[in-house]
Amino acid sequence: MNPAATLGATHLRTNNFEAPLGLGDDHPEFTWHLVGDGRNLAQTAFQVHVALDENFDDTLQWDTGSVAGTRPFGLRYSGAPLRSATQYWWRVRVWDQDGRRGAWSETASFETGILNAERWHASWITARSDTVSATAPVYLRGELVLPAPVVRGRAYASALGWYRLFVNGDDLTGPALVPRYTPYNEVVEYQVYDVTDHLHTGKNIMAMAVGDGRFRGQVSFFERREVYGTRLAGFLQLELELADGTTVRWATDESWAAGPGRITESDPKHGEKVDLRVPDSDWLVHDAPPSRFAPVDVLPPHPRLLIAEEVPRVTHFDSFAPRTWRSPAGKQLVDLGQNLAGVLRIRLTGEAGTTVRLTFGEVLTAEGEFDPDWIIQNPKKPWFQRDQVILDGSEHWWQPWFTIHGFRYVEIEGLAEDLVPEDVEGIALSSDLDRAGSFSASDSRLTQLWSNVYWSTRSNFTDTPTDCPTRERSGWTGDIQVFTPTATGMVDSRAFLKRYLRNLAIEQKDNGNISPWIPSERSGNVSFGPRFLGDFLGNSVGWGDAAVITPWDIYRYYGDEDVLQTQYDSMSKWVDRLERSARRRGFQRWFSARIGNDEQYILDSGFHWGEWLRPGEHVPWSFFDGLLHGAGLATAYFEHSSRLLSKAAEILGRSADAAHYRTLADSVRQAWRTAFIRDNGRRIGRDLQDDYVRAIAFDLLTVDERQNASARLVELIEGAGFHLGTGFLSTPMLLSALVDTGREDVAFRLLLQDTAPSWLFEVEQGATTIWETWQGYDEHGRARESHNHYALGSVAGWMREQLAGITPIAPGYKHIGFRPVVGGGLTFVESSVETPYGLASIRWDVSEADGRVEVTVPAGSRATVTLPDETIHEVGSGDWTFSWPLPAPTSAPNERLST
Repeated sequence: MNPAATLGATHLRTNNFEAPLGLGDDHPEFTWHLVGDGRNLAQTAFQVHVALDENFDDTLQWDTGSVAGTRPFGLRYSGAPLRSATQYWWRVRVWDQDGRRGAWSETASFETGILNAERWHASWITARSDTVSATAPVYLRGELVLPAPVVRGRAYASALGWYRLFVNGDDLTGPALVPRYTPYNEVVEYQVYDVTDHLHTGKNIMAMAVGDGRFRGQVSFFERREVYGTRLAGFLQLELELADGTTVRWATDESWAAGPGRITESDPKHGEKVDLRVPDSDWLVHDAPPSRFAPVDVLPPHPRLLIAEEVPRVTHFDSFAPRTWRSPAGKQLVDLGQNLAGVLRIRLTGEAGTTVRLTFGEVLTAEGEFDPDWIIQNPKKPWFQRDQVILDGSEHWWQPWFTIHGFRYVEIEGLAEDLVPEDVEGIALSSDLDRAGSFSASDSRLTQLWSNVYWSTRSNFTDTPTDCPTRERSGWTGDIQVFTPTATGMVDSRAFLKRYLRNLAIEQKDNGNISPWIPSERSGNVSFGPRFLGDFLGNSVGWGDAAVITPWDIYRYYGDEDVLQTQYDSMSKWVDRLERSARRRGFQRWFSARIGNDEQYILDSGFHWGEWLRPGEHVPWSFFDGLLHGAGLATAYFEHSSRLLSKAAEILGRSADAAHYRTLADSVRQAWRTAFIRDNGRRIGRDLQDDYVRAIAFDLLTVDERQNASARLVELIEGAGFHLGTGFLSTPMLLSALVDTGREDVAFRLLLQDTAPSWLFEVEQGATTIWETWQGYDEHGRARESHNHYALGSVAGWMREQLAGITPIAPGYKHIGFRPVVGGGLTFVESSVETPYGLASIRWDVSEADGRVEVTVPAGSRATVTLPDETIHEVGSGDWTFSWPLPAPTSAPNERLST
């Protein structure tokens, strides 16, 4: 008889969800974590059952049998065809490293959504244009009479805009901002709700309110409304099983009524306007619709597809108790103590007809007043994030439905009485993604820096990745390209980033061009301006390379081969576009020496954003710098993406493609080296810090050139007073380039620098998020640009991977590298990351005599632990402790800085 296995399975998930309703996937992915006592635990095989009954009696749909495999993720369903709107149950058991079979796991469930489009019967409905203004939300109401109790009920809901769904007055959506962004002309999400307990025999009132959202609101750099359409609309389909054995399918149609409500405007960025004198109950629960309602308009059919949710919703995930006070000028102010994306929940009282204004911002002036001008977009068009509420004479706890703000401070006007902290609550909104990592250090400023990056991640991982939660809320491709490795250690971002990439692929042009921001703000409803600019700016490397680099990073950190498969066409279209562009002679090298046949691999045409916002550079300068001097940077990215694409093709078994793109990468590498390296690596490109960082990070140099480039990089850093000189693209690679070439001392000097430009300067200034620019303030002390951008916070990825020392040697952390970089006067660092196998963690600390490293390797993984004295230990799963002797001190920390 086989002894009992030491290994079991827990944390069962289907497509990353715990018990999802409404999966739209015919072949969902099953994942689990391994659990067991002891060391060196590993899965060698698994078995999965999927059934229509949680007892797994006579309804088995799929039995994998015993399958050899070490990964507790990546298993795709391939049993009997899944049925729409059906609940399934599944379980797993595993065999351990000694071939012993474990017990069945606890049971998990998932429910399919609508898998065949023919099943949809609902219509898109909206208010008549003569009943609701062009800027107001649409309120919708339908009535359903049921002859018997409901034993199982599901609502499938969506909207063109953000919506809330009510059943007999019960708010089923709550603070969630749904549906999340998709290219609305092609696809739109739907959500699924369990309405079983909200319906009853007799008359039932179904109601929806629909606000602008990204469909019609001003969420972009260009401040345009109605990018995707002018008419908000709701969509609802109920599928019910009744106690008498009958089934009911009921949907939005011409029988519904619509009209205005108490929300009169609901721009997602500029704010919400509300009149509390308009009742909210009459359209939700009264027997008859209010007199302001009229029969709906049914929109004509549209080819857009309805797709199921793939990512957790944007919702309330944290709360903050504020400080309230009066400014020197007597203004009533609120400080949450944390910059975030969200809304304010507030107790409002006052005379009927009084207007209360809430204006949101990130900073105060030096005089302690609310600063409305820190992030000017158009001086001729004042810009505010502002909610306005007209009171009805009674007390209300109020928070908006269809807007979200980036803020720490709020100026409140119109209240007769002073607020106390108990009257206000800060509501942080973000995609409901699990936290994926932690970090702390003996220098509390580094711990705060990590927190700042986390909050910039949370603030910008809302309905789609954004650059800032204030001014633009555009999903800049360059930002997410550089930040993806960091993001994986902040939140479980796999599904979130894959949804972004699918949107990118939908919006990518046939010629391979990629808008530098996704959403691209392209549709039949926008004017020539943004469409033309999107095309012109869609050539930019570093930004468009998100199509290649981001899928590769998802593969590296999550072991997800599917993302390479689903994005492969997009990846290859981008690299093919770069290849075609390189063959055209550009203007950036007109006055340079030509390099013969290799010139066809130099990318010196088109617009490139370039390094973007090096210290001291402002937007106009960075724009023209990228336009005029982008060839060296662009060609380096051309090589890098071609190289990654060849690797992706090899993994996918596309051997011909792999050979083609590998040869292309080799040719581009040779051309770049000929055109941009001088003096054996002592001079590269324009002789800026980022030129050397990029060359080292992309492995474009020989061994000798690499050391010479490192030496020149250090000279440039020394010449800047030990300050960094990199912008968006190279900052993530700067400290690694130094460490990987043996200059940990300089890396620590930069990390711990506390004067501008530096990361800790922001911390010393009291920042709670990452700034868009290194300065944050102008020469007069006035705040400028966004104070909540994650791109320059990519240093947190280095803090996890090199300072703490946790890296994925094999994709998905199947093989983990623990190699901490000890120094900088730090006495301890600890960090963790949630891998596909479970939690991996490390803590290192040093005393006067020795150093110690403690690591945790999740079951199913193995690790290589490299101590600072270069001692190497190969270990399996479990908890491990190692030590090494410290050399006697010969100089102060960070003293070795000469080249």
